[in-house]
Amino acid sequence: MYCKKECIAMLLAGGQGSRLYDLTKQTAKPAVSFGGKYKIIDFPLSNCINSGIDTVGVLTQYQPLALNEYIGNGEPWDLDRTRGGLSVLPPYQGNKNSDWYKGTANAIYQNINFIKQFNPDYVLILSGDHIYKMDYSKMLETHKETGAVCTVATITVPIEEASRFGICNTNEDGRIYEFEEKPKVPKNNQASMGIYIFNTDTLIEYLETDEADEKSSNDFGKNIIPNLLNNGEKLYSYRFSGYWKDVGTISSLWESNMDLIGDNPVLNLADDDFKIFSRNFARAPQYHGEKSRVINSLISEGCQIYGTVENSVISGGVIIEDGAVVKDSVIMDDVIIKSGAKVYMSIIDSDSIIGEGAIVGKENADKSNITVIAKYSEIEKNSVIVK
Repeated sequence: MYCKKECIAMLLAGGQGSRLYDLTKQTAKPAVSFGGKYKIIDFPLSNCINSGIDTVGVLTQYQPLALNEYIGNGEPWDLDRTRGGLSVLPPYQGNKNSDWYKGTANAIYQNINFIKQFNPDYVLILSGDHIYKMDYSKMLETHKETGAVCTVATITVPIEEASRFGICNTNEDGRIYEFEEKPKVPKNNQASMGIYIFNTDTLIEYLETDEADEKSSNDFGKNIIPNLLNNGEKLYSYRFSGYWKDVGTISSLWESNMDLIGDNPVLNLADDDFKIFSRNFARAPQYHGEKSRVINSLISEGCQIYGTVENSVISGGVIIEDGAVVKDSVIMDDVIIKSGAKVYMSIIDSDSIIGEGAIVGKENADKSNITVIAKYSEIEKNSVIVK
């Protein structure tokens, strides 16, 4: 047995994703590209490490080569741990005739020994094909407070779309009294996100019972959750209010990518408080607003350009607001150039702020008259600084 963990995650990443057609002919759905520089699987893996969960089993099956190569030892997500970390768990032939994963519950069942070696109090079950940012530690806290044996993450969906999901019918306190898998006439619009936290003993007990049932589909939504409710177990919902999208279709994958675009994007990947990591991680992709204008310039990752940039080199994470102009200049990391500011023939060191309407440098100055702004400087609104 390895060192004991309070909670480990089991990430289901073996889906074929047939509704994504050509995108998944040779690639597992979680390995499909997203947002210019990410893969879909980056989101649950990043959520885990941002939530303090450092032990993750990734269950692979369909077209695993690209996915296995991408996730490697988990280092990009800080999951290259000697005690825990990331483990790839493909199906294997065992002494009980284990074979390909037959369903979500069977996939976890085949890896019970992986769970047991960490002796966790709780197991978090995740899907590898959703785009969202979520702090699982808050869900775990709720799970403990309610005394549930299983907590199901839910999200409000349009009632006309509810029949596409598993629907949780709950009491006022959030306790689930009925779970309907894709009902034709849903009673409410609280949809299961396919994210569950189980008490470990309960999970193992119900997985073993389900495996012994030859008529079972070996699925969490169709079998495990209904069986828990039929036996009077305490199940609660955890209502999530952030961004979440199941990108299982071409249209939903396109829509989710479009949600990254705009001056106030629905899904913000430039949030330093909850980063999404990837194998090629440095910063979020750069963004150019509707009124932006860039001429003969180098723009690094993580920049947000709403104004005009000409003949300049812009380092990572720089924000150039609407109406601002940067010309013939070098801007270091994480500088903010406020609305209406003008920067000419200057070098501005990192983490500086150029106030609204300020003028730094002289337009068309020669190279012997370059204006330099030191690191962490804050130039006041409407001020003029020229060498």
